[in-house]
Amino acid sequence: MQLSTLDYSFIIVFFSIVLGIGIYVSKKSGKDSSEFFLSGRTMPWWLLGLSMVATTFSTDTPNLVTDIVRTNGVSGNWVWWAFLITGLLTVFVYAKLWRRSNVNTDLEFYEMRYGGKAASFLRKFRAIYLGALFNIITMASVTLAAIKIGGIMLGLEPWETVVGAGLITVTFSALGGFKGVVYTDFLLFFVAMAGAIGAAYYLVNIPEVGGIDALMANEVVKSKLDILPDFSDQNALIMLFIIPLAVQWWSSWYPGAEPGGGGYIAQRMLAAKDENHAIGATFFFNIMHYALRPWPWILVALSSLVVFPDVASIQEAFPNIAESKLGHDLAYSAMLTKLPSGLLGVVLASLIAAYMSTISTQLNWGSSYIVFDFYKQQINPDATEKQMVAIGRISTVVLMVFSAILALALENALQIFDILLTFGAGTGLIFILRWFWWRINAWSEIAAMFASGIISILLKTTALGAMLFNAEDGVFPSWFEYPFVVIVTSAIWLTATFMTQPESKETLRSFYRRIQPGGPGWSKVVNEAEAEGEEIKKDNEKWSVPQGITAMLLGCILIYTIMFSTGYWIYGRTMPALILTGVALVSAFLLIKAWGRMKDNIL
Repeated sequence: MQLSTLDYSFIIVFFSIVLGIGIYVSKKSGKDSSEFFLSGRTMPWWLLGLSMVATTFSTDTPNLVTDIVRTNGVSGNWVWWAFLITGLLTVFVYAKLWRRSNVNTDLEFYEMRYGGKAASFLRKFRAIYLGALFNIITMASVTLAAIKIGGIMLGLEPWETVVGAGLITVTFSALGGFKGVVYTDFLLFFVAMAGAIGAAYYLVNIPEVGGIDALMANEVVKSKLDILPDFSDQNALIMLFIIPLAVQWWSSWYPGAEPGGGGYIAQRMLAAKDENHAIGATFFFNIMHYALRPWPWILVALSSLVVFPDVASIQEAFPNIAESKLGHDLAYSAMLTKLPSGLLGVVLASLIAAYMSTISTQLNWGSSYIVFDFYKQQINPDATEKQMVAIGRISTVVLMVFSAILALALENALQIFDILLTFGAGTGLIFILRWFWWRINAWSEIAAMFASGIISILLKTTALGAMLFNAEDGVFPSWFEYPFVVIVTSAIWLTATFMTQPESKETLRSFYRRIQPGGPGWSKVVNEAEAEGEEIKKDNEKWSVPQGITAMLLGCILIYTIMFSTGYWIYGRTMPALILTGVALVSAFLLIKAWGRMKDNIL
């Protein structure tokens, strides 16, 4: 495939603007660590919301969605659609709590909520565990997708893609810091959306596909269209629908969808002007993330089933692709090779935008852990602001290098998604409850973290795991693996909680005084403090969690119905589309009313 002068022009202009933004803000971003990692906590909700969405575009996401649709149909996306519940719980319950904490990173929370050596260890260990290990794995997955896109669309060798895309991204990330990331995300969002929608519209109408009506009537595609899984297929129903909705959303830690908020989502909440801006940013993100983004990718994935019905057909069309990189996820890139000059340049720029947005966010977020939660805590407690910014820039480069090396060894995005999901199984409930139940302590989190990781490794790599969770040979069907990890991990951390001492009353009272979480889970701490003549609860503070859960449910109905009604409009199924659109309007009205009542509780 040959790029035209027009295509190259789009890409060169795009790169120039992005690098220009990084250079422009570099002086102010390098002033101190707060500017480099949080932009001085002055960001408005709409800019932070767009930044979150741009970050989650990524180059691996369309590949992942394509893999899911081709393998399990549209309904297979429930494995990530279920995380909407987590996202809206963060919006209406946890966003204001994070903003009140005023910490620099979400890991700093550990030494505010817990005390002693266990809290200190937890913060330092997770700085490396998440900021380095998990972060590198996530970035490697994104870079792997870029390698596949570069290989199919441009005929690039893996190392050429890694060096070309990585060098520019790490340069503007190291220069511009968080402000550079957020400012460029504003541009990257619109470029990425234009590319995704433009590609979907064109590819559905190429002669091989024949337009939307022909696509919907295609026998191969028809079996993949259902938004809900086949209820008569027990394995599909449990794996793709019941487990994600009943267990996965609250039980698993996953980057960008942490129960109770965390990671780069928390970083953006902490950078907001105030609590209302933190809430607005996360709600805006969830609407755009779930209701707007999926359908362009789904349409391309469905069209790819017509043009490339199996992996063999992809291999035949692109014989130069290494066998280790072959998979259904390649179908998205394969379809993009059919785009015309001009649109091809826009789409390539959009994919580059998606890559740069995700990687730059992961780099800045990961280096913030290394600087604030490891370097300053463990190595140099007296570090100056200039030293911290310097370490932030160095760690940005190091993280990029290691993730690029790992990307060259990986095979597909779905493989990484499954690993990350299982590794965090059983830990999510702690992240939800630790704000509202005084009895959870640092040992609860340490036990959960190690238990989920060790159990996941054992089940993935040992004969015991193969015996228990192989549907043909074992005792349990394969879909029981994830709930098994959740159940065992939960039992271990609950046991550890009650076998160890609670946090000191000074630590608990200090946390309550600062955050004002409220609720029956803190009544013992509040009552004991009052009995000793210490007031830690503000008189005007009401417990807003019941109202928050109501708003969360209404928000879920609103966003799911928008997303699914959009699908039915595309399918040409007018009646269900009309019904779901009506439900969306009613839920939006009720949510506005509920939010009006909640605002009285925002300080």
